[in-house]
Amino acid sequence: MNIVADLILTGALVVVWLTAGLLADALPSARSAMELRRRAVRLTALVVGGALVFVAVPVVTALLPGESAAPAAALAPAVPALVVLTVGLRRMAQVRRGAGAFATAPQTPVPPALRAAAAHPMILVPLQVTGLATLVSLPIAGGLVRVPGADLAGIAITVVGVAVLAIGVRAGIRHSRLSLLALAPIGRNRLRAPVDSR
Repeated sequence: MNIVADLILTGALVVVWLTAGLLADALPSARSAMELRRRAVRLTALVVGGALVFVAVPVVTALLPGESAAPAAALAPAVPALVVLTVGLRRMAQVRRGAGAFATAPQTPVPPALRAAAAHPMILVPLQVTGLATLVSLPIAGGLVRVPGADLAGIAITVVGVAVLAIGVRAGIRHSRLSLLALAPIGRNRLRAPVDSR
């Protein structure tokens, strides 16, 4: 069993997906539309890099002699990563295109609707859940936890489940708050019917 190679592959997953989760959290706080676009491009590149690491895990372990725990360890973050690749990337592309519309005015502040789109839970939650799941995969890759049937694995799944719930609630509240800010100007500036002075 090649524990060093397993830890290197799983560590690469951890670094890429945790970085992506942190960058996704900072996405809505960009000061200008161009900064938001740059962050969305970086985030997209990290997600593509993370997907390539997922592909590299079975390829590298097939080339190395002996048994490997890396493919089993990579299964934990694979499910939320699929959500990122199927739903999150599409939403990130929308944010990137929306911010790119301000290319001629790079210092334009981020419009509230675009900031709310950048804070959408379907961008933030799957990325952060994937990052957490990669942390759970480290002890599996290191041989400390045997899957299936380990009591420690059950505890880890419970902890991750609670963390997922907390991340989801936080992302939903943040998105709702930013969505209300996007709608606030509409509520303040409603068209008033002209008063007939006759």
